[in-house]
Amino acid sequence: MSESDDLTEQLTSACRTAIGDELRSITYFTEDDEDQIYLRSDLESGADIVGFADNERLGFRSQSTYRETELGEYRFTMRVFDRGYLTRVIVGDHGAFVTTDELDMDLFKELASAVRGVLAETDPEAAA
Repeated sequence: MSESDDLTEQLTSACRTAIGDELRSITYFTEDDEDQIYLRSDLESGADIVGFADNERLGFRSQSTYRETELGEYRFTMRVFDRGYLTRVIVGDHGAFVTTDELDMDLFKELASAVRGVLAETDPEAAA
């Protein structure tokens, strides 16, 4: 199993464990690339993943903006849409955004924590 397959399996498992069937999709991204690693079977592929990823990459710059503020450490970003939600988590030089059906706020926190845990384990900077 490759490192990429392992990351895909870990992120999918962590998200499914945190929120179950409300999980819609998972996209892993870096500054240069993106990969939709999970899409729920009742959804159609074809979303503008590159456009979404380009927008979520702005979070790499936001990390330095929010560093050492009175608000504390940045944890995750949540976006609300008419038919779902997007949660973005960035750790170091990689991140993931997860789309979901409607959830209780506590479940978004659990989801973000689960994704952060997997990304932190596979952060190239943390391994150095």
